[in-house]
Amino acid sequence: MHSDKTRNMSAVEAGRISVLNGTTPGGLATGPEYRVYSRIVQVESNDAPELIDFTDTVIRLVSESGVKQGQVSIYSTHTTFSVMINENEPLLMQDMEHFLERCAPKDAFYAHNDFEQRTVSMRPNECPNGHAHCQHMILGTSEIVPVINGTPLLGEFQRVFLVELDEPKPRQVAVQVMGL
Repeated sequence: MHSDKTRNMSAVEAGRISVLNGTTPGGLATGPEYRVYSRIVQVESNDAPELIDFTDTVIRLVSESGVKQGQVSIYSTHTTFSVMINENEPLLMQDMEHFLERCAPKDAFYAHNDFEQRTVSMRPNECPNGHAHCQHMILGTSEIVPVINGTPLLGEFQRVFLVELDEPKPRQVAVQVMGL
């Protein structure tokens, strides 16, 4: 919903609204050495759902990259293994697991799980995981975090999580740090 004032605001007036209520972003970084540092990290999940705190690995890879100003992208190469940013508080993590179960219960009907009918993207010993794909739609595949002064800009309670939604198995996560 927009207020009448917002609807009537011109593009020029809206452009005057800058970052942090009137301040402009400082620290314009320029330089000849733009870097792209990429790593594929192997992760072994142990349960489902499972929230794996990946923050320390992200911080380490940003440090290894040498990038001082830029961004880090964390990307899951799987459709039932998500990436998200949230707080690492035990009761909240239980709440998140219960929320995912309510949104896409494991024991609900999913046509994807009907192996008599499904003929696409099948593997030997396929497990019924329609719920995990639907839960993945809520959480997503990646996160991008700004890097400022060589450190990922995470809020006081923010942590980067990998979320196993299917069953324990080896997973791959691409981490790419880009900048100066």
